[in-house]
Amino acid sequence: MPQTPHIQTPTIQVSVINESTVLADAEVVPVVAALQKQVTNDFRPLWGTDAELKIVAKGAQPPSGSWWLVLLDDSDQAGALGYHDLTSESLPLGKVFAASDLKAGTSWTVTASHELLEMLGDPNINLTVFVQSSNSAGVLYAYEACDACEDDSYGYEIDKVLVSDFVYPSWFEGFRSEGSTQFDRMSKIEKPLQLLTGGYIGVFNVASGSGWQQITAEKHPTNLRSRGTVGTRRERRGTPSDLWVNSLPQRKIVTNAQKYREHLQTIQQRREAA
Repeated sequence: MPQTPHIQTPTIQVSVINESTVLADAEVVPVVAALQKQVTNDFRPLWGTDAELKIVAKGAQPPSGSWWLVLLDDSDQAGALGYHDLTSESLPLGKVFAASDLKAGTSWTVTASHELLEMLGDPNINLTVFVQSSNSAGVLYAYEACDACEDDSYGYEIDKVLVSDFVYPSWFEGFRSEGSTQFDRMSKIEKPLQLLTGGYIGVFNVASGSGWQQITAEKHPTNLRSRGTVGTRRERRGTPSDLWVNSLPQRKIVTNAQKYREHLQTIQQRREAA
């Protein structure tokens, strides 16, 4: 595969913000270091986009112009704190729901890798590939880098941190024959548009006008596992961009975060007293 010379590669500033109550900052530091290596060493040469990741200290303001990768417990917390569809400057934002992953028995580090790479590959969640079947029919495939091979079992380790497998641009190129090139980082995919077990992809049938649907490797209809949680890329892709909501200013989010933590402490105290 041809690689993009580093000098031509745009470098995005990404602020990593830990608002999760289940992840200590000390747990996040080595993960961010591994994600940095994945982006620069593995993702950039194929997708032509690099990033510089920096952890934002608790209560600090993310640098102006940076994109955000926010670590949260779940979608309810995201709404309570005021993390919505875009940053407060209307820039791309990715969300990682760590508590939801832990409850489901999946890896939050794979999810963080997944969200980061897809944010870099399609920051406005609007890129697609059109597969035309006739003069008046065809299907749009969401230009997502990790969905097809997202299961933890296909991930790989960087400095003992599990990160997500991801597809190469060749995965979207229908002219490629089976086995003719590499289609994903871990060489598990053998042909274009193939979904691995546990994988899925968003599709939009332009003739039926049925909106965005998920297809899975198992050929099952959309189920709970593939349904987009509020705030995820899957959910936002099906929402017109003029309905997207900016996150609150950081000072307001910090205030909300403190109130949220106090609320959680009150709940815990009531449980212990019961």
